[in-house]
Amino acid sequence: MNTIFDVLAQDHEQVTRMLTDLTAGPTVTSGASDDELLVRKRMTEQLIIEESGHEAVEEMFFWPMVRDRVADGNALADEAIVQEQTAKEVMDKLDKLDAGEPGFEDLLAMFTAAALSHIQFEELRVWPALSAGLSVAEAEDLAGEILVAKQAAPTRPHPHTPGTPGAQKTIGPLAGIADKIRDRATGRGR
Repeated sequence: MNTIFDVLAQDHEQVTRMLTDLTAGPTVTSGASDDELLVRKRMTEQLIIEESGHEAVEEMFFWPMVRDRVADGNALADEAIVQEQTAKEVMDKLDKLDAGEPGFEDLLAMFTAAALSHIQFEELRVWPALSAGLSVAEAEDLAGEILVAKQAAPTRPHPHTPGTPGAQKTIGPLAGIADKIRDRATGRGR
């Protein structure tokens, strides 16, 4: 059975791969064709879909566990929530732009740097502390909660939704349903 650290590591690896592909990909300044820019936009949409769900379920389950089980858990969770809030704001702006529009590459670069820094923060500072405070069974249970919650999680950033567990557990699934309907109607994420 997977633990919470296995599940989050898989998410982090997926996001890192997406960011690497986007960083290496053709841009408007490097002479990308319209088709290449469309692919770049679709790749960015997929990144935002994955990252939006990931952050929402962390705010629902992971950060509350950090607060409860780690000596300086409140400070770590507070720092992470600020990082995630900033990422939501950048993703919200990025999601509204096409890959050839001014500002797209700057926002993508800003998000890439912030996401990689956040991943390091979690993996190097938070995970060791939390793993010391959880049994294997608890880490597996938390993984299960995260995996179930991801099915109903938002696919878009919602920067105006508070990053608290209660708000995410109440609003997150509703936003997830609305996001998925909107995505289906617009073809986003295909």
